[in-house]
This record gives sequence, C-alpha cells and structure tokens, in this order.
Amino acid sequence: MKNNVSVWFLYIIRTAKQSLYTGITTDVARRLQQHKNGKGAKHLKGHKDLSIVYQVNVGDRSTALKIEYQIKQLSKQKKERLVLQQPNLEQLLLDFLIL
Repeated sequence: MKNNVSVWFLYIIRTAKQSLYTGITTDVARRLQQHKNGKGAKHLKGHKDLSIVYQVNVGDRSTALKIEYQIKQLSKQKKERLVLQQPNLEQLLLDFLIL
C-alpha cells in the first residue's frame, strides 16, 4: 500500500535583479520551471533568470507553511544571511522557535 504523505520543501529563488522569493512545494525543480514559465507567484512574473539559492526538506505542509511565513517576515539582509548559511531543518526550527 502506497503512503500518500507528501514531503514538502521550502525554497528561495533569486532573480536577476537580486530580489529573493520564498515559497514551498513538493517538487522544487517543477516549481522553478513553473515560475520560469510565468505560472504562480505574481512577484516572479516577467523574471526569466531565476535560480534556486536555498532549499530544505521541511517534512509536512504545516511546518512548511509556518517556516515560509517566518522567512517572508525577514528583512532582505536577514534572508541573504539565511542563503549564505544554508541552515538545515533543525537549525531553522530553532531559529524560528517552531518546535
């Protein structure tokens, strides 16, 4: 019997203009392609030069949504630090006190 529990990822995309976009998905490569094709986030429409600069397996959708919300509240400087440090899930949970 197949287990239908999806594994969720949090990702951050950098645009050619150096802005950062945070999202969640069950398939990072598919979602990046959707963004490149203009599907999805309004923030990324018209941006063709997109690259994943950070991704982490966060497990379930609920956790993914909580972490995504927390990261979207960060300043650009703090998001850049996150991209630089590439924290694992445990570090993210501790940083955002999502336990």
